[in-house]
Parts: sequence; C-alpha cells; structure tokens
Amino acid sequence: MHLGRDVTLYICARLGMVAAITALLVLVDVPLLVALVVGVVVALPLSLFVFKGLRNRVAEGLEAKQAVRRAERERLRAQLRGDSVPDTTA
Repeated sequence: MHLGRDVTLYICARLGMVAAITALLVLVDVPLLVALVVGVVVALPLSLFVFKGLRNRVAEGLEAKQAVRRAERERLRAQLRGDSVPDTTA
C-alpha cells in the first residue's frame, strides 16, 4: 500500500494539468490571470476522467486505511467492554 505516494502523484498530476493548460493559453496571448482561471475550471473536472486509474488507486488506499482503523477501533471498544478479543497483531 502506497497511499502517500498515490495521493502525491494525483495532486501533482492535477496541478500539472492546470499548469499545462495555463501555459498553452499564455502562449496564445491570453492574460495570465484569465489563463489560470480557465486552466483551473477546465483541468480539474477533466482530470477526473484523465486520471481515473490514479484516482481509483487513491480511493482504494483510503478505503483500506479506513478499514484498518475501523477494525482497530472495534478491537479497542471490545477491550473496554471486557469482551475477549483475539490478538490480530501477530
């Protein structure tokens, strides 16, 4: 599981797409601020489709991490209730 790496790659890919669209618009003489706004508006929704595989990996990683935390929380709650819980850390 490489959740940190996947999240970082996804963020960088989305920001890179914004930068690329902004740079293309600046090259065709669109003012920088306008190019940046258009880059954000176009790139962020477009990246949902372009980077679908990476987005799915991030979602799966977050889901796995949440499942581990949920299991640990349930184990701790069972311990507090005094229930006998098998040790799953081994």
